[in-house]
Amino acid sequence: MAKLDGAQPGARIVPFRGEYYRLGSEKNKIVNHLIYPVPDPALPFLGVHLTRMIDGCVTVGPNAVLSLKREGYSRFAFSAADSLETLTYPGFWRVMRQNLRSGSDELLNSLFKTRYLAQCRKYCPELRASDLHDYPPGVRAQAVMRDGTMVHDFLIRKTRRTIHVCNAPSPAATSAMPIGREVARQAVALAA
Repeated sequence: MAKLDGAQPGARIVPFRGEYYRLGSEKNKIVNHLIYPVPDPALPFLGVHLTRMIDGCVTVGPNAVLSLKREGYSRFAFSAADSLETLTYPGFWRVMRQNLRSGSDELLNSLFKTRYLAQCRKYCPELRASDLHDYPPGVRAQAVMRDGTMVHDFLIRKTRRTIHVCNAPSPAATSAMPIGREVARQAVALAA
């Protein structure tokens, strides 16, 4: 939308699939609150964490692996157009080069359940592979600048008559009142 309106976002969306598991019901009592890793300020991905869901089940995840389709929720989802757009973008190759080790680790954790389990066991050592049951994945739309910088914050671009939020770092942030007030402030300034 921003490009169609003449705004230059300065970034492109690179899709990353986040794979999750659900703990078996016998393990639901293992977590009474959120368990998160210490974030790495260099990466926008939170890493594997344990979350008690509203229905009482506990999920572990996500990891972050490149998706070859913008809405590619399955492991083998593929879109030639989406893949071409990602693979021809210089920012993608720069971000991959800058994060080769962590990207390789994420891919291996995706391919080998025992590696994924090792991430989970950092927080709950009693977990076993049999405790991890499939759970639907998600896709993160990660904004990447041409120089390979991953956008960690809101990316707002304006034209003479419009305001575009080109990156929102989390689903919760998209509905945050302070962000709404900031966009409204910019809209009022634009109209003046």
